[in-house]
Amino acid sequence: MLRERQAARLAQLRAAGESAVLRHLTRNMPRRAAEIAGKGSLYWIIRGHIAARQEIAAFARLAPGDAGAPKRCAILLVREVVETELRPHRPMQGWRYLEARDAPPDRFRPPPGSGDAMPPALAAELRELGLL
Repeated sequence: MLRERQAARLAQLRAAGESAVLRHLTRNMPRRAAEIAGKGSLYWIIRGHIAARQEIAAFARLAPGDAGAPKRCAILLVREVVETELRPHRPMQGWRYLEARDAPPDRFRPPPGSGDAMPPALAAELRELGLL
């Protein structure tokens, strides 16, 4: 769903003649921007679980908009969405830093043609039961 939504957004940008760059807007420039850009990831919480990540390419400060809109920061993302092992996490507004020890590992994806992978919802339920 995330991949489809981002692909639709990129198509909208191209149709409007704008640069097709994936970005996530936030209010403030992170204090650790220089440390994270090109090395860190934005983790997506979907249905109560950290489910995917995207590498952060850079940060860009946006000028205040019309009608007194506040200043904002754009988190510029690499297009590839990497699925992670599902890890329960409460919903949150905004985003936070995840240290490497707190970040879920990337999800193993079998090579194409080697058989079907377990559906993510089933894997999450088995993990919660302690069976995976």
